[in-house]
Amino acid sequence: QLQLVESGGGLVQPGASLRLSCAASGFTLDYAAIGWFRQAPGKEREGVSCMANSGDSTNYADSVKGRFTISRDNAKKTVYLQMNSLKPEDTAIYYCVAARDFFRLCNLWEYDYSGQGTQVTVSS
Repeated sequence: QLQLVESGGGLVQPGASLRLSCAASGFTLDYAAIGWFRQAPGKEREGVSCMANSGDSTNYADSVKGRFTISRDNAKKTVYLQMNSLKPEDTAIYYCVAARDFFRLCNLWEYDYSGQGTQVTVSS
């Protein structure tokens, strides 16, 4: 059974950094486009970042460009999201997602699988 499990969330002050991790099981990560979405209270889930299965193509939401970096380690079946210079508006539940199709995920922000999410709170 395919499973995505996020970790690494927490409460941090503005300007701090966090690294989220996502452990994948039940499928071969090599063939999947992967990404991160987030959902803030009272808002719709939005795409944050994505990466092709090859790792050579990425996409980021304008709100996180230059601050967030997505990466993957296929051997460890793990996806990461390095978040720097965090802002209060980054507060949300962050979800790891996977998709069979890179174009759907990174252009249409549509995915096939999602984890349960990890809470990130940025507050002073």
